Amino acid sequence: MSHSTEVFRSLLSSTLQQGRGIASKGHSNRPEEPLELYDMEGCPFCRLVREALTDLDLDVMVFPCPKGGDRYRPLVERLGGKQQFPYLMDPNTGEALYESAAIIEYLYQQYGGRPAPKSWRLRLRTAAAIAASAPRGSRGIRCLDSQAPEKPLELYSFEASPFARLVRERLTELQLPYLLRQCGRDQWQDWVLPVVRKRLDMDYAPSQRNRVDLLARAGRIAVPYLVDPNTGKELFESEAILDYLDQTYGNGSPR
Repeated sequence: MSHSTEVFRSLLSSTLQQGRGIASKGHSNRPEEPLELYDMEGCPFCRLVREALTDLDLDVMVFPCPKGGDRYRPLVERLGGKQQFPYLMDPNTGEALYESAAIIEYLYQQYGGRPAPKSWRLRLRTAAAIAASAPRGSRGIRCLDSQAPEKPLELYSFEASPFARLVRERLTELQLPYLLRQCGRDQWQDWVLPVVRKRLDMDYAPSQRNRVDLLARAGRIAVPYLVDPNTGKELFESEAILDYLDQTYGNGSPR
């Protein structure tokens, strides 16, 4: 399937998310150590948690647990007693939780300083999250052969980005752990596409912390942006990143 077709299907998934997972309203308390999320990108219940993490502007270490995976799924069973996802561990408090609703309630209570979505809203969001999985089929669900990296990768992303989703799916399928650096939009200028900002010669100064860092690091702001400390490679553009992941950690053949 062509990359443009994959982007279109991913964009449809983003539309079905109904605007969630794009903006960051921030948090009142930032954890000292990154949270740990055992996750499948294509799982609708995991998506609800990732939407909350973007809203709260919380970075998280993601340990992908695709079906058939042998790196982190057994670990979750040893830690919590069953292979069920999402599974959140907070090294700052010692908390460990299954169930998306419980995890979301915990995140807003511990770090948000504001109420979590009410139960009826969460039920509506669950229906939308399930619908958002449909256009992607089995993407981000099943394991592919891969080599494990020595160090986790880093990905600048926000949940509803159709381009970043493609990369997160492949990271899941290849069981590649990564630090997800939130780049949610927190001012109106963030909603203007980079190419449009350039053409309009906008005086754009990001305020969201990882956008500030990305601009300093790479000279521009666009997601996804992958950093691989194992090779020193840093890349923009989803198609280039997917090819890099396949060649470096997969079997060399694009899916």
